[in-house]
Amino acid sequence: GLRPDARRRKHQGCRHVLDPLDKKQPEATHGLVSAYLSGNDMPSTSRRISLMPLPISVILISLNEAHHMDAVLKNLSGWAEKVFLVDSFSVDDTVDIALAHGVHVVQRRFRDFGDQWNYALENLPVDTPWTMKIDPDERLSDDLKSEIASVIQNGAATGYAFNRRLWFMGRPMPVRQPVVRIWRTGKCRFSDVIVNEHPIVAGDVETLAGEMEHHDSPNLHHWFDKQNKYITAEAMAQFRGDNLSVAPRLTGSALERRMWLKQNFWRLPGRFILMQLYFLFGLGAWRAGKVGWIWSRLRTDLYRSQQYKLYEMQLAGSEYAMVATGTGTPHPGAIQADAS
Repeated sequence: GLRPDARRRKHQGCRHVLDPLDKKQPEATHGLVSAYLSGNDMPSTSRRISLMPLPISVILISLNEAHHMDAVLKNLSGWAEKVFLVDSFSVDDTVDIALAHGVHVVQRRFRDFGDQWNYALENLPVDTPWTMKIDPDERLSDDLKSEIASVIQNGAATGYAFNRRLWFMGRPMPVRQPVVRIWRTGKCRFSDVIVNEHPIVAGDVETLAGEMEHHDSPNLHHWFDKQNKYITAEAMAQFRGDNLSVAPRLTGSALERRMWLKQNFWRLPGRFILMQLYFLFGLGAWRAGKVGWIWSRLRTDLYRSQQYKLYEMQLAGSEYAMVATGTGTPHPGAIQADAS
């Protein structure tokens, strides 16, 4: 199982696995980050110290992500002090690749996204002062890595956001989405939703200038399969009347406004025409040519499909009884979170 002390400690929101008032912590953080940032000013014979990883733990969750796993872990190699993976019994080589990179792997049955992420925050043995969420299909740019190193040393915020740039059909898109991905350890929890979860940071969140790449899917076959699961989960949440990530408020924070739009979008006349126009011109997908038009059309069709699935459940008077798709067996190299 997990480390006994990680199981014993209680929490409220997210577990404080590292005491932010520990007097030894600031000096250690400052020293590691200074070493990382000073590499360019050092002679090549001494530059090894610049490769010291940042005092940050990166967490991923996965199910059959072997096609992304090697690339994302190479992107993090030498940059983050620790990398954790919570895997939902992948049937491909996801776990083998992660273990080969020295990742701390836990396997746990998947209930929903909010639950899986909160499990990770509450139970993984994170002992660095900073924590970061990353998905297997994401990559940090060098500029963003350097900027994160700087704010870890000098920043006063509790959390940090930055833009995630979409790649679609193997092409970079002019579509960017702000995402919160870094926080002081113990200062975050995830919204309790089945899909499209959001990190809720207890404190100020600042936005960085650097960008993350989002390589959404290796091909359209994979993209359709993944998106179909997401919209089914969204339709089921609608049918059940589940709470949104936060209370919707038109005049509130960016996330509250987003939830207000999510709640009220279905009442708008001509909503699908407006949505495709927003994708094309509001987000600038038209600048990607035919690929941008295809993405805008397919994204709009997803919302249509969600509405049709919700209507089907309303006709039946019950949510979908999901057909089991099967997962792999426990990996001998991974910690088993569900073991009694």
